[in-house]
Amino acid sequence: MHNPALVILVLIPLIGSVAVFSLRQEQAKLAKQLSLAVSLIVVVYTAVVGFAFHTDAHAERFQFRGSWSWIKAFNVHIAVGVDGIALVLVAMSVVLVPAVVLASWNSFDSRSGAEEIVAPGAKQRSVKNYFALLLLLEFFMIGVFTATDVFLFYVFFEAMLVPMYFIIGSFGGPRRQYAAMKFFLYSLVGGLLMLASVIGLYVTTGSRSFAITDLIGKVPDGATQKWLFLGFFIAFAIKAPLVPFHTWLPDAGAEAPAGGAALLVGVLDKVGTFGFLRYCLPLFPGASRYFAPTILILSVIGILYAAFLAIGQRDMKRLVAYTSVAHFGFIGLGIFAFTTQGGTGAVLYMVNHGLSTGALFIVVGLLIARGKSRNVDDYGGAAKVTPILAGLFLLTGLSALALPGMSTFVSEFLVLVGTFTRHKGLAVLATTGIVLAAIYVLYLYQRTFQGRVSEKVAKFRDLNVRETFAVAPLIALIIVLGVYPKPILDVINPAVRATLHDVHQSDPTPDLGTAVGGVR
Repeated sequence: MHNPALVILVLIPLIGSVAVFSLRQEQAKLAKQLSLAVSLIVVVYTAVVGFAFHTDAHAERFQFRGSWSWIKAFNVHIAVGVDGIALVLVAMSVVLVPAVVLASWNSFDSRSGAEEIVAPGAKQRSVKNYFALLLLLEFFMIGVFTATDVFLFYVFFEAMLVPMYFIIGSFGGPRRQYAAMKFFLYSLVGGLLMLASVIGLYVTTGSRSFAITDLIGKVPDGATQKWLFLGFFIAFAIKAPLVPFHTWLPDAGAEAPAGGAALLVGVLDKVGTFGFLRYCLPLFPGASRYFAPTILILSVIGILYAAFLAIGQRDMKRLVAYTSVAHFGFIGLGIFAFTTQGGTGAVLYMVNHGLSTGALFIVVGLLIARGKSRNVDDYGGAAKVTPILAGLFLLTGLSALALPGMSTFVSEFLVLVGTFTRHKGLAVLATTGIVLAAIYVLYLYQRTFQGRVSEKVAKFRDLNVRETFAVAPLIALIIVLGVYPKPILDVINPAVRATLHDVHQSDPTPDLGTAVGGVR
């Protein structure tokens, strides 16, 4: 199999990143233009691949498959392919990158134009390096979703840390070095646990292959499968982040530049939940069923715990980061409910959360760029001065609380319905998270955009055309998918059903109770 379609997709941002890195420091404008052009080319190419994807019942599970020998001694291959789950996550990732490029256009041209309060004595930050790192990160993001060789996936999984570490550590806020190191160490520990399980997987299966299709159904059930599952699960739970492995995210999300935070929470964290579906469930079905009750309880705890913490936040970016922890609880709930509705809702939630929270981080960053503060109490009345910014902020906030008509509502509804069919009590508890989400989102909007206009806020300028175009396409997608989600659901459903088949689960038979006239 030597289909080069996905390899070309992976290589385009890599080539673009190398080209931007090779520019001189004074060629900052060219670096931005080249980065935007490359990211748009990736969007167009992904659309071409997406339209060629087959969703009929007889289509292959993994399409556009390509495989080339890499490390012959261990039968490691550069193997790529996408199912419906991977395809929609790739599409969401590549759509976010040009939005981040546009939103970050003037963020690091000078210290006065920075979106954050930088540490005293901070050096001038390289504009071209920032945009080159964004493209390099895009290369790893596409690679991690398209890899079908477990070892290749691990390489991309770990390599993603490098560009994000430098994006946070070199371009973030006052505590950027602490946040970058915490993010790196947490992720590295999880990656080492996964490496141990990857080695154990290779040894215990006896297949002498790292191809995901060769390993499904080969891991012996029992204690070995449970230990291998835990190695993968902890790595993915840290990346997701699932409570109690979430503590790195509020710091990293708060200190990262807004564009970096949008990709960190919008895409990188999805690698964890994607890993649950792509690796934990198919490779370790018995262990997945064994640990599912514990994971479901942790997911519900995460929904409620993170929502309460978000309500009390004064730092806008930390607030958005905590809302994401709550949202990942919903995704975990849908995945480990082992129902088609729950699984489909979880995958759709990953896409919608990436668009919604990515847009919210961008809008928050645009507000911070004007006020030079992340403190909610430093704002107020901004809607009277910046009506376009206020409108986009409100729309992204309403999407975050899953307002009907927004795409997030569809995914949250599917997750809760799919969970209710198996775990009624947990679904009811999780539903209270919707109420809490309305509190922290609307309270944030009220404190920043309503009320009396302060002297500081009165000097704000509204969004220009470039800034508006950075967010508007994301909001358009959120509304379109909220009204008509069928095309994306048609792509996701077959892959979710195949995953449930791997874990030997099917949808529960409806309990119709006592029918009319007492006949059951």
